[in-house]
Amino acid sequence: MLLKICVLQLNYCVGDLAGNAQKIIDAAGAAYAKGARLVVTPELAICGYAAEDLFLRASFIQACDDAVNQVAHALAGLKGLTLVVGTPVAVGDGLRTKSVTLQHRQNAARVLREGVVITTYAKRELPNYQVFDERRYFMPGNSACVFEAEGVKVSLLICEDAWFDTPAQDAKDAGAELLVVINASPFHMGKGAERERMMQHRAQAVSLPLVYAHLVGGQDEIVFEGRSFALLPNGALAGRAPSFKEDLFEISVETAEQAPKNVANQPLAQQIPAHYAPRVIAKITSSIHAEQTGDADLWDALVLGVRDYLGKNGFPGALLGLSGGIDSALVLAIAVDAIGADKVRTVMMPSPYTADISWIDAREMAERMSVRYDEISIIPEFEAFKASLASDFEGRAEDTTEENIQARIRGTLLMALSNKFGSIVLTTGNKSEMATGYCTLYGDMAGGFAVIKDLAKTTVFRLAHWRNAHDPYGTGQCPIPERIITRPPSAELKADQTDQDSLPPYDVLDAILERYMENDEGIEAIIAAGFDRAVVERVTRLIRINEYKRRQAPVGIRVTHRSFGKDWRYPITNKFRS
Repeated sequence: MLLKICVLQLNYCVGDLAGNAQKIIDAAGAAYAKGARLVVTPELAICGYAAEDLFLRASFIQACDDAVNQVAHALAGLKGLTLVVGTPVAVGDGLRTKSVTLQHRQNAARVLREGVVITTYAKRELPNYQVFDERRYFMPGNSACVFEAEGVKVSLLICEDAWFDTPAQDAKDAGAELLVVINASPFHMGKGAERERMMQHRAQAVSLPLVYAHLVGGQDEIVFEGRSFALLPNGALAGRAPSFKEDLFEISVETAEQAPKNVANQPLAQQIPAHYAPRVIAKITSSIHAEQTGDADLWDALVLGVRDYLGKNGFPGALLGLSGGIDSALVLAIAVDAIGADKVRTVMMPSPYTADISWIDAREMAERMSVRYDEISIIPEFEAFKASLASDFEGRAEDTTEENIQARIRGTLLMALSNKFGSIVLTTGNKSEMATGYCTLYGDMAGGFAVIKDLAKTTVFRLAHWRNAHDPYGTGQCPIPERIITRPPSAELKADQTDQDSLPPYDVLDAILERYMENDEGIEAIIAAGFDRAVVERVTRLIRINEYKRRQAPVGIRVTHRSFGKDWRYPITNKFRS
């Protein structure tokens, strides 16, 4: 017996219920025409992940139900099609307050067949860490769900369920022959391989094959990379969809009435435990897309994050200040790969302290990327500000005040261009700067989307080298002039300035940042690992006192397992000291 499965690894948009429903209808119809009889969407596909406090609105949950009914009605005539649709559902009678009825909600999957909901499964394990807030919105399910598709007994799990023993074992005990796991698991570096390893363990633990259906696309600060896959009961990889691309991921499952007798002579990937009789999944076949390198994944995540943030929010293009430095150069290369050179504009805004090589390198970078390039000097505005403040500042030496004025003039000019022409300003600050406050409120922090806010400075350099060595989107250019990468970083807000005048060397700073901020290591543990006490205490103090800046920073792409944003929730007013 043969069951053809198709995972709809598509880019769904939060809140676009009718659009998401139509995508599912079109893709399911195409999959059915190619022989698929079990079609699976990712977690919460009907509404997009994550809809956040939209889940608290009864009208939103009702609209999701309506969209599921739209799908069911449109596909009712496809005989033998079983469709799994991820959606939030309301359960029970709700809770009465003085003025409203609060619905109980669950993160669920509706199983549709020929226009009818045949069963519903509710997610049992609700994550409430990192970027997840599911206990804020949902109540957990408590039972397994098994249904038949072309004679195969299929059980559903939703994302976090598959990271725990009990849901999968309950599915096995209920008679499941195949696990289908629907997911919306945000990307961070290394997460794809981690998922596969964990699902291999899950398949092996219950001796069941497993199909993993994953979302693709950008949603505000998070990115989903796709990379759906299928595993045999022994955990061997049977198929993998591409990363960071939409795909109708096809899987063929063959069943047999009893375990093969000559197991020892079969390839390891098809060996089935003998106790699996009387009926077993004898074979799973699909295409296997190769794993990418870490930096290729990182680049694709940043590109997809920019493309979807601009595209889904309707921005016609992007605008950024091009300084001749490494951060703005990297952001420009990402932006061009994401939306095309014709939709990107750069502005060089020299100050009295801008070096000639900064002009030269910025012009060359813009020429290599074939983007619009303009120069607007900020010297007249800077002199006007100083003149206006001269009487108040009389007798006081120039300091960071004058540096910040320059940054804020630039921010004002960029935002004016954004207002006039509609393009979004991409900020160019990195994680090292955001951590230590080496950035200016309403200056270089001014903008709508922070592309590299989760990249440490050392990662910025590494990724610049990677992009110069690769051309993943066919621009035909080595985009970043070598001198931009090799020259000492500088804000160029005063004479002969370099970043290391104010910060420790970036390799030291970033190592401390990773340990303290990303991995929650204590100060004494970091010092014990060989870092200078004074440097560690200085860096951790800077992280602590600059929380107020980060709260006012634009949203940006999360690519590590802990970013500044939903992952990091520290009070601004805070007297605690480690």
